[in-house]
Amino acid sequence: MNNIDARAIVSPSAKLGANVTVGAYAVVGDEVELGDGCRLDHHAVVQGPARLGQKNHVYPFAVVGGDPQDLTYQGERVSLEIGDENEFREFSSVNRGTVKGGAVTRVGSHNLIMSYAHIAHDCLVGDHTIFVNGATLAGHVTVEDHAQIGAFCPVHQFCRIGKYAYIAAHTVITQDVPPFSKIVAPRGTRCYGVNSVGLERGGFSAARVEAIEKAYRLLLRSKLNTTQALEKMRGTLSHSEDVLTLIRFVESAERGLTK
Repeated sequence: MNNIDARAIVSPSAKLGANVTVGAYAVVGDEVELGDGCRLDHHAVVQGPARLGQKNHVYPFAVVGGDPQDLTYQGERVSLEIGDENEFREFSSVNRGTVKGGAVTRVGSHNLIMSYAHIAHDCLVGDHTIFVNGATLAGHVTVEDHAQIGAFCPVHQFCRIGKYAYIAAHTVITQDVPPFSKIVAPRGTRCYGVNSVGLERGGFSAARVEAIEKAYRLLLRSKLNTTQALEKMRGTLSHSEDVLTLIRFVESAERGLTK
C-alpha cells in the first residue's frame, strides 16, 4: 500500500510500485517510474522521463531527473535510469541525458549522494560510490564502482574515475583518475598571523593585541620549533590570559597545527 500525502503532486503518467511514500509538497513528474519501496520526503522532486529501481530515498529539496544543464538541449526526450537503494540527500541534483551524449544518464545501486552534490547529463555512475557534500560532475563523466569523490571536488567533463579511487576534498579533477588510487591536491593552507582587525572589532585593547602578536611571532616567524616557542611564551608572555589560551589550544591539538 502506498502512502501519498494529499499535498503531493503526482503526474497521472507516473508509475508507482508497491509501498512507495511521497511526502508533502513532493513532485513526481511525467513519465516517472518509482520502484517498490521508494521514498520521496517532503519537497523532493523527481522529473521524467526517469526510472528508479527499488528502495531509493530522495530527501527534501533534492531534484532527481531535472533537465540537462546544456545549451544544446532543446527539450528532446531524454531520460534518467537509476538502480536500487540509493540515497539522494538534501539539495543534491541529478540531470537527465542529452541527445549528443546518448540521451540517458545512468546511476547504479547503493550510492550515497550527499547534500549539494551534482551529477550532470550523460554521466555513468556505478555501484557503491560516495559523493561527499558539494562533489560535482560535469557532463559525460564515468564513475566506476566503489569510488569516493570528496567534498567540493569538481570533475571535468568526459573524465573517468576508476573503481575504488579516492579523491580528497577540494581536489580539482581534469584528467582520468586511475582505479585503486588516492588523489589529493597540494595542501597550501598556512597561517599568516593574527586577525588583528577582528580582535579590535571584538573590543580587544591594543595591549592585548600586542601580546597576541608577540606570541604569534614566536610561533610562526622565529627559528624555534613549536615546543620551544611555547616555552618562550610561558617565560615572556604568561601575564596575558590570551596567550595562555593560545598555549593551551596548541598543546591540546590532536590533528597538528596550521602554521
